[in-house]
Amino acid sequence: MKQQRPRVHGALLLLALGGVAAGLAGCAGQAANSPASWYAQHKSVAPRGDKVVICHGFGCALRTPVAFSAEDLKALKAILARGAKSPRAERKAIARAVQWQERRVAPTVGSANDKGGFTFDSGVPGQMDCIDEATNTTSLLLIAERHGYLRHHRVRTPVARGFFLDGRYPHATAVVAEKKGGRTFAIDSWTHDNGELPDVMPLERWFAQYSHD
Repeated sequence: MKQQRPRVHGALLLLALGGVAAGLAGCAGQAANSPASWYAQHKSVAPRGDKVVICHGFGCALRTPVAFSAEDLKALKAILARGAKSPRAERKAIARAVQWQERRVAPTVGSANDKGGFTFDSGVPGQMDCIDEATNTTSLLLIAERHGYLRHHRVRTPVARGFFLDGRYPHATAVVAEKKGGRTFAIDSWTHDNGELPDVMPLERWFAQYSHD
């Protein structure tokens, strides 16, 4: 997909500038924080019970609650159960769960046509920047964690990379950490259109990338 030069959302720029010191200390340093700090920083809403509040419009400017039914939770559990064999298998299952959520909430949120990567759609309902995407993925994973659907990973706070001075645009991603050993991984759905599988990679590799990679 051809990338366009972005109009960077102010909230993302502040996030990137504020995260520079933590980034210099190592990518795991950012991810060690509680996800609660992310929601407080971006004035978004953490999942309550089985309800997610989907961020869209860039920088969580718009918020749409979506309640997961018993059937939804059954579907989510079945998807994640396919990853029970190993951490690697579970990360693949997490990617499928993120894909499932994007398709599940699209009719309510109006996000079926959300485009991945840089766009000029700030404020447009249903369109999401990386702040929105990282928040929504984290909310899904927190519900999965709360229900015991994650066997090999814990949910960490999203992290940011890039602050212009290093030649990169600001960007953020959701993060999980292996329960055994603590190795961290990016779950990054911003690079893809709605309903496509997200990028999943070691967090140190994600930090080393340019935002247009």
